[in-house]
Amino acid sequence: MTAHTLSFHLRRHLQRSRDDVVGSLEGLSEYDVRRPLVPSGTNLLGLVKHLTGIELGYLGACVGRPSPVVLPWEEDGSVWDGADMWATADQSREQLLGLYRRAWQHSDESFEALDLDAPASVPWWPEEHRDTTFGELAVRVVDETAHHAGHCDIVREMIDGRGGGDRSDIGDEAHWTAYVAKIQAAADEHR
Repeated sequence: MTAHTLSFHLRRHLQRSRDDVVGSLEGLSEYDVRRPLVPSGTNLLGLVKHLTGIELGYLGACVGRPSPVVLPWEEDGSVWDGADMWATADQSREQLLGLYRRAWQHSDESFEALDLDAPASVPWWPEEHRDTTFGELAVRVVDETAHHAGHCDIVREMIDGRGGGDRSDIGDEAHWTAYVAKIQAAADEHR
């Protein structure tokens, strides 16, 4: 596989996960996209904020392409206290999705401008591990975005029962009811 082909595939997989993240917010109220649903506080808009910083950092600043936008939670240092993992009352969904889409654009420009073996440096990593390549960071961002897209699927399902994008391809509501009952019955054998 050529470097160009690999870069194409990385971008394609990254975009698919980005779309899954954004799609998880569709049709939900402002309350539902913000509320924490697990003990760690994970919520949909928080994941959007987090991934915005991930892309602008790893696929921007770390490869010599500083962010074209200022992220308030990075500017004031509150990112280190978890401020990138939840939306404040004054941060709108539109604002945060706009920042995320701007981060995509900036990352995509990095893919166009840089070879995968271009040098990169991650200042928040331990000094002996800071030096890396754009390609290694691209793989990391694809992985992290897919990881958090999975979180978004689960959080969305907890809100309104809507499963991942392929749920209806696999079966209708009767299928899923029977499937979950089968899983529960197997688990019940170990009570």
